Amino acid sequence: MKSFLHAVTKRLTRVSEYLITLGPFGLFAVALLDSSFVPLPSSADALMLLLSTANPSWMLLYAFVATTGSALGCCILYLVSRRAGARALKRFSEAKQARVKLLIERYDIMAVLVATLLPPPFPFKLFVVTAGVFRFSLLRFMLAVIAGRAFRFLLEGYFAVRYGPQAKEILAKYYPFIGLGLVAAILLFVIVKQRRLIRLHPRRSVANSGN
Repeated sequence: MKSFLHAVTKRLTRVSEYLITLGPFGLFAVALLDSSFVPLPSSADALMLLLSTANPSWMLLYAFVATTGSALGCCILYLVSRRAGARALKRFSEAKQARVKLLIERYDIMAVLVATLLPPPFPFKLFVVTAGVFRFSLLRFMLAVIAGRAFRFLLEGYFAVRYGPQAKEILAKYYPFIGLGLVAAILLFVIVKQRRLIRLHPRRSVANSGN
């Protein structure tokens, strides 16, 4: 079993190394595969930093390509999970399934948006699979994924252009704080919005809480 996994990892590494040489086309392929079923040794984030450092003037193109590939990969995984149903969630624990389902039901598009912003090892694919299995709106799902991924890749591109080879170290150090700050801002926005709705429609809010 170990030899088989080693062989698979070795082949994936070769594929990843080959895709890196293809520039924006390779970035698109890595982003698509990494967001769907085939996690590659070289992530789209690392390749985004590498390419933007080498060709700063192409940074916006790289961000667009990476966002498109990642969004398409998430869409494929969503549709496959939607068709597979509960079977798609078998590799995740029941506790995690229930927690993510509750978050999506309660916070809707905001839950998916927050998940796209958080860095690894956050289990983003669990959100994608759960959204598909429980038939969360594909339109709202894709809007959240595109917005979150676009912000992430643009931020990486900006750091690459500004700090060059040091961008990776800087992002590794500060991105968790940036991500958590954005999450806090989004949650604050949701709370404020809910309170305003309660003030504007107090009777409806009481009726909903009674149900």
